[in-house]
Amino acid sequence: MGAGSSSGGGKKGELLETMADHEESINCMVISEDGSMLVTGSEDSTARMWSTKTEETECLGVLRGHSSYINCVGTHDTFVVTGSADSTIRKWDMTTCECLFVYEGHSSRIQKLLVTDDFIFSTSFDKTAKAWLFNTDEIEDGNEDEACVRTLKGHGKGVYPIIFIPSSDDSDDLSEGATINPGDVIITGSADMTARSWSFESGGCLKQFRGHTGAITTMATDATGRVLFTAGADSTIKSWNIVTGQLLKSMDGHTNAVISLVIVNRLMYSGSADGTAKCWVTEFGDNTRVYKGHKGSVINTKFKNGILWTACGDSIARAFDAKSGQIKRQFVGHEAAVNCLVITQTKLYTGSSDGTLRVWNAKDVCDELIDDDLSPPPIPVDATPEENAEGEEGVEGAVIADGDIEEEGEETPEDGEGEDGPADESEPVQEEGENEEEEKEGEEGEEKEGGEDEPEVQDV
Repeated sequence: MGAGSSSGGGKKGELLETMADHEESINCMVISEDGSMLVTGSEDSTARMWSTKTEETECLGVLRGHSSYINCVGTHDTFVVTGSADSTIRKWDMTTCECLFVYEGHSSRIQKLLVTDDFIFSTSFDKTAKAWLFNTDEIEDGNEDEACVRTLKGHGKGVYPIIFIPSSDDSDDLSEGATINPGDVIITGSADMTARSWSFESGGCLKQFRGHTGAITTMATDATGRVLFTAGADSTIKSWNIVTGQLLKSMDGHTNAVISLVIVNRLMYSGSADGTAKCWVTEFGDNTRVYKGHKGSVINTKFKNGILWTACGDSIARAFDAKSGQIKRQFVGHEAAVNCLVITQTKLYTGSSDGTLRVWNAKDVCDELIDDDLSPPPIPVDATPEENAEGEEGVEGAVIADGDIEEEGEETPEDGEGEDGPADESEPVQEEGENEEEEKEGEEGEEKEGGEDEPEVQDV
């Protein structure tokens, strides 16, 4: 088992720009599908759009209208979608900054958003999740409630992460507009310590995933949308068969709440309030790397070009060689927690509780990794014995509003806290549109068969 640097190390990252336009904390960010624009959501109740392909980062517009802080943002086509503690969701025109539609129906703050071609999915502290029509052009004044097409009720406490798994069945419906297929599945995680799967067609609960002893705050699926990974306040990560509800593996090793999950082929990266990030082999549940050096909670994790990027409560963003666990760069400059980050080919964007958006040189980190690959790898250091685990099973496709699926190939938009762009019809869609570039990584860790728990499976 390998371990990263224990307390520091790595060069200091190069700060290119500091944007102090927001008046309060930046809570979330997402990059547009074409990669040309970054959107940030803030405690100051506004969202801002920023250019990413100009030499200097410029504020392209301010989205004003919410009456409380913005928790999550998403983009699709030429639109921005924001979710706020004022219990509403707003859709905006990127080019004019005009608010085109206000989605009303939740009775408490919006937690996560997931945006697809046809629908907006939302979760709320009001114990429900909702699905809304993305295209509201034909909804007449006075009939705004028609935008809500499903309300999923059943959780006993606030709902946090959400995943949409489109049916792989070919639909014969040739009609224009949004289509709900019989096999479409929605998965939600809640502070009530359970996750639930739902039929999008009927709105009924299909399975309850029980076994956690704390709130479920982050989820992901494998690339095929057949295996669900859940994690949260009890410090464990669990994998489940989505169809049967069976618990496959329970992965122990973190010593505090798990805040983020990222899936990269057969590997999974987790970030925790215990100040570490970890790498797991999803099929067997083995913990093969520990990324150390953080002095606060690892709030956000992203994987790109062989680098694991972390945003931390200690005000520093870090870049680790994902394979060796070695810290390559520390981005020091924020004066409070780094809440979200986005990586493009050449730049790292970080949003912080200090209210600033900072832009860093990321190109040299990836270039350095390529150079390092030409020389022998460092001798791995054994991780502490506590990182032990079990695991099993894996398979394909979804959209997630929390947790990411990544793999090698073309670049797709990545996002900050939440916010997602559309996903392929055949792939799982994960909340908050963090659709990042997927990068293939060699499997690591020795195969290890863990005992399989027989959890409570409940058909509803």
